[in-house]
Amino acid sequence: MSIPAGVFQAQKKDGTIYYRASITFSGKHISLGSYPDAMQAHHAYLAASSLLNGSWLNCCVEDYSHLNLPLSFEKWVILLNFRNNGIYSHTPIYLHHRYFTYHFDIMTPLKFDADDLFYYMAHKIMRRGGHFFVADYGMQTSLLSRYGIHSHSVADRDYRFINGDPLDFRYSNIELINRYHGVTRRLHHGRDIFTSRIHIHGNFIIGRYPTEQEAAISYNKAADLLKEKGFLRNYARNYIEDLSERDYAKLYASIRISKKIRNLTFPNFGC
Repeated sequence: MSIPAGVFQAQKKDGTIYYRASITFSGKHISLGSYPDAMQAHHAYLAASSLLNGSWLNCCVEDYSHLNLPLSFEKWVILLNFRNNGIYSHTPIYLHHRYFTYHFDIMTPLKFDADDLFYYMAHKIMRRGGHFFVADYGMQTSLLSRYGIHSHSVADRDYRFINGDPLDFRYSNIELINRYHGVTRRLHHGRDIFTSRIHIHGNFIIGRYPTEQEAAISYNKAADLLKEKGFLRNYARNYIEDLSERDYAKLYASIRISKKIRNLTFPNFGC
């Protein structure tokens, strides 16, 4: 039996025969996937050919669910973007004016600014426990960390999506409320007050401060003090970008922290 167009036969290490489909468009050779028989692979090739060569000129990303295609949804998005926008990506990205969508699945289009395009063309997004992340230099990096949002941060307390859409990761849509470990902000008599807390066995208030920087430094000072006392918890420290080393040291020395924390002894909290 002859092999149909767009298909070639391959063999697994155990000797099993399978079929790969591929197509060439605008000088780009594109793999369409692997299939158990030649006709399925050929149907994938025909679907890709119809999409890329204009038979389905008015199709959009959302049409995938109505077409019962042999192509994966991810490949559908990739081909549609390549045809309409002239950019081939190995991830399911579709370009819009000044932003792009990354189609994690058919129900989950994530929005990003155009500035992040090349990053997400090179990094595949994954999800675990409702949290999105990428593998970056061998580490799992949360998407939120790119905005200065820490893993312990709580939505609507430490940060919020301004338009209410948690899938819209455009910079203009993310407001960072509390940037630092242990620091929360509240309005008191028309002024911002920053409260610093640290978790020992339960949360201890370190103090309340007029600036976010002072509250962040007080957290570092409390963490350093607990370490000196023998408490073995590895607290992450706050990095204050806008302060020189000298100014940081001056503030660190002048900031007072809770007497309750200063007076803790090893038997009170153990190791």
